Amino acid sequence: MPSQRKSIIPDDFLWGGAVTSFQTEGAWNEGGKGLSIVDARPIPKGHSDWKVAVDFYHRYKEDIALFKELGFTAYRTSIAWTRIFPDGEGEPNEAGLAFYDAVFDELRANGIEPVITLYHFDLPLALAKTYNGFASRKVVDLFERYARTIFERYRGKVNYWLTFNEQNLVLEQPHLWGAICPEDEDPEAFAYRVCHNVFIAHAKAVKALREIAPEAKIGGMVTYLTTYPATCRPEDALANVQAKELFIDFFFDVFARGAYPRYVTNRLEKKGICLPLEAGDEELLRSQTVDFLSFSYYQSQIVRHQEQDERIIKGLEPNPYLPKTKWGWAIDPIGLRIALKDVYARYEMPIFITENGIGLEEELNEDGTVEDDERIDYLRRHIEQMKMAMEEGVEVIGYLMWGATDLLSSQGEMRKRYGVIFVNRDDENLRDLKRYKKKSFYWFQRVIRTNGEEL
Repeated sequence: MPSQRKSIIPDDFLWGGAVTSFQTEGAWNEGGKGLSIVDARPIPKGHSDWKVAVDFYHRYKEDIALFKELGFTAYRTSIAWTRIFPDGEGEPNEAGLAFYDAVFDELRANGIEPVITLYHFDLPLALAKTYNGFASRKVVDLFERYARTIFERYRGKVNYWLTFNEQNLVLEQPHLWGAICPEDEDPEAFAYRVCHNVFIAHAKAVKALREIAPEAKIGGMVTYLTTYPATCRPEDALANVQAKELFIDFFFDVFARGAYPRYVTNRLEKKGICLPLEAGDEELLRSQTVDFLSFSYYQSQIVRHQEQDERIIKGLEPNPYLPKTKWGWAIDPIGLRIALKDVYARYEMPIFITENGIGLEEELNEDGTVEDDERIDYLRRHIEQMKMAMEEGVEVIGYLMWGATDLLSSQGEMRKRYGVIFVNRDDENLRDLKRYKKKSFYWFQRVIRTNGEEL
């Protein structure tokens, strides 16, 4: 008999889902938790606040049982800094530490590897008010203390860590790190100051993990936006290169090579922007490179040359050749393959896809089902392209779909559903929060069971 072809996906590949603490946990004022900048965020009309979310805090055992049934071997979530240090400072909160002990123990008891993000846009509100968030080196030091507390507590329970979620958003959105530009400061100089402080915080966390739990792995993460030149004009091609350098390559270069690339330092010198370097910063970055590179991937855009554009990352536009979701995000599975091939060719490091998914409007059928064929098609096509990249030599260590259960979107929308498990609530009515398996649940279960062979 002819031998069966061995799967391109290794047996220890990590299949699972990804969420954040603030989009799932709820229990906003329980267990000693303090307020974060997310809790203070204005709620758009018709959206939800974060007080209950999908109540993972009280239902984690039920949800993890569903994840085991799905076949998950990995589950990514974040730790809420405010559950550990309610005001960002002071003494650790034992109730918060014990909650994550229980979650990680439950995951491991069900054969699921925790993949944990230290920071996912939820700075303690007190640190934003007192220090202007990561604009201050004081907050960098407090982040290091938080990271060390976490690593010491969960050594042996968590083997995969991410420092910051989508760290490349810091240049355009420093407010996600609790930092607001003062009126008397140049916004671009301020953005690079916050960016540098976040790099230092990242490196301090990497150093702490090396000292406390050297057997664990840690990665740097960006949101990967694959970009194409708007036309074949050389000006658009060059603009595309420059946009990618600032939005993607800059961050991976520091994560993987430990230094600011010349295309960034030359740009800053030309603009007269001085980085807030302190003694030891350059050596810290150089010595604390990561074990793997990670990214979220949802869409692609095009880049057009722009002479006048106030954004740091200039010229981004929607791609007119691609279908879009209801929220205007281009659906581009080939863009994922391009991203994987580019990153691996540049760094030859393991890559972990830690977010990929599609938001859809869905309601429960009378028989308790959800026919989400559009999600199945989206995930299938992206996993197919991931496999093609792996066949071409790219080392991918895991694929985490965004969601698992439905969760509030980053803007507080419940109608924008991502999960393969329906949660019975909407934006304004909590209903009963009961969980139901969507059609995609059974599809993804088969994908994992066959290690990606049956799509």
